[in-house]
Amino acid sequence: MISTQHLELKPLSKRPIAVDLFAGAGGMTLGFEQAGFDVLAAVEIDPIHCAVHEYNFPFCSVLCKSVEDTTGKEIRDRSHIGNKEIDVVISGSPCQGFSLMGKRVLDDPRNSLVFHFHRLVLELQPKFFVMENVKGITVGEHKRILKALIDEFKIQGYQVEENYQILNATYYGVPQARERLFLLGAREDVELPKYPQPITKPVNTNRLKAKDLSNLPICPTVWEAIGDLPEVEQYSDLLTKDSIIAEYGKASNYAAILRNINSLADDYSYDRLFDSRLLSSSLRTKHSQATIERFAATVPGEREPVSRFYKLHPAGVCNTLRAGTDKYRGSFTSPRPIHPFTSRCITVREAARLHSYPDWFRFHITKWHGFRQVGNSVPPLLAKAVAAEIIHKLNISPIKPSISYELGAEKLLQLNISQAAQKYGLVDS
Repeated sequence: MISTQHLELKPLSKRPIAVDLFAGAGGMTLGFEQAGFDVLAAVEIDPIHCAVHEYNFPFCSVLCKSVEDTTGKEIRDRSHIGNKEIDVVISGSPCQGFSLMGKRVLDDPRNSLVFHFHRLVLELQPKFFVMENVKGITVGEHKRILKALIDEFKIQGYQVEENYQILNATYYGVPQARERLFLLGAREDVELPKYPQPITKPVNTNRLKAKDLSNLPICPTVWEAIGDLPEVEQYSDLLTKDSIIAEYGKASNYAAILRNINSLADDYSYDRLFDSRLLSSSLRTKHSQATIERFAATVPGEREPVSRFYKLHPAGVCNTLRAGTDKYRGSFTSPRPIHPFTSRCITVREAARLHSYPDWFRFHITKWHGFRQVGNSVPPLLAKAVAAEIIHKLNISPIKPSISYELGAEKLLQLNISQAAQKYGLVDS
């Protein structure tokens, strides 16, 4: 095992400062850290997410509470920020009320949370803000909410890019077809950031009509993302626990980066100290023989007719990974994709690879919470691309930290909802 030395959990002082609202497990936090930011405060209401965020970001102060009950002063006082100027506030507010997948109810209380994001931006007065949400907020009646939000920001002295864009993760090095709205804003004394230009193109380039992307590399495929991972079916211990020391296969360029074998020149995140032999977030699913036979008979790239689960094509990209409902609305887990070669659903680690999370990043030990944390989050590489445009407008050269951090205590990944609620001083409802 790795021998580590405890380090004082303080960030570097010269990196720009970010605050993450609706932080979840930390996809946006990680992407902005990779671009060169210190995310010094994260607000998240779900105590399970808070514990996982604390595990992966030991230098970030987690406020486990609703943004409705949070003030800008509290964020400053309970973190290393204090009176420092904040460079960006980022937000991936709950999207179920806007989703095209379910009922689109204008008075859904989750829709009002975007206006608490607006309030906190005004209280914190960052130079920039970024709001991520599903593209459903740009359609039909919900578009009124988005326009009202933009108008309110403009009245209060913030510029907003009104030609907002839907960004697809496959254009930013993520092997997943995932489209999300990004709304960008800036104080009147700074220049609005641009949207990031694509750095990869989808495997299927027949639909590319808007611009010529012929010189770009093809986005990593499903098999390039997960093909080197040990086959969990070979490890019986993974029926009862989520991690094991295992033997990995040959890594693609993409997988080598996530395994920390190689590194990207523009990755400015803090290194984490971890055992690279550990296969984590890999609790197995025990399928019935009938299910296994149906999965085996399903053609890659098609849906299994009974479960409607999508079988991943090894030479394609993953369909959008979804989270299901939260604990207050039925605890439903969205269908998980079927592995392209083994007759089983993919593991949380395989989902994390398809989402661009590095292997040191760990999730809750249960499959339900783990998949929810992946599916709810912004792919880090997509967040990093947006964050890099803000770094450019700040006119600074990002700094790669020379220190490494220990990850948090593993017990943070094992808490049930009652234990997590107690840890963060919440009353479990």
